[in-house]
Amino acid sequence: MTGFSFTLVDGLYSTSDQVAGKCYAADYVAPTPTKMTAAVSDMETAYSFAKGITNSDAARINLSGGLLAGLTLTPGVYTFQTDILISADVVLDGPENAVFVIQTTGGVFMADNTEVHLVGGVLAQNVFWQVAGRVEVGTAAVMQGTLLVKTSVLFKTGSELKGSVLAQTRCDLQMANITKQ
Repeated sequence: MTGFSFTLVDGLYSTSDQVAGKCYAADYVAPTPTKMTAAVSDMETAYSFAKGITNSDAARINLSGGLLAGLTLTPGVYTFQTDILISADVVLDGPENAVFVIQTTGGVFMADNTEVHLVGGVLAQNVFWQVAGRVEVGTAAVMQGTLLVKTSVLFKTGSELKGSVLAQTRCDLQMANITKQ
């Protein structure tokens, strides 16, 4: 991860004012490298599992051509063979136990000052974005859920993630906040 400062703690992990939790790197002291190898394997398993979920609802395949601006989505699996563009707020609406899986072979791009809203009891921990391309969260935008990303993630200045990010290559933060939900 780049774009913010770390404070190394006993060579095992780092903290940052911009991350709620701990940050790890493969070159920290044992047992961190072993735990990182296991975490990477778990992340790849989660990505593959989310990618492999079958969507049998034709209405949720390439919904609005990937333009999700202003839409309200209900629980279920959404599959896209294109980029997902969020140029206005999106609402995920359902009960507390609702699960959303949003799959794309492309990327996810959020415009500045947009937000993914969770209503009706939806929990960020039950929202999964499986992204083969890259994710870019615009300035002052708010994303929610778990990002399972094959390539890279960029959080621009003042953006926020309420959830988790698991990227297989890199995650860049430009004065952004991630809060695990």
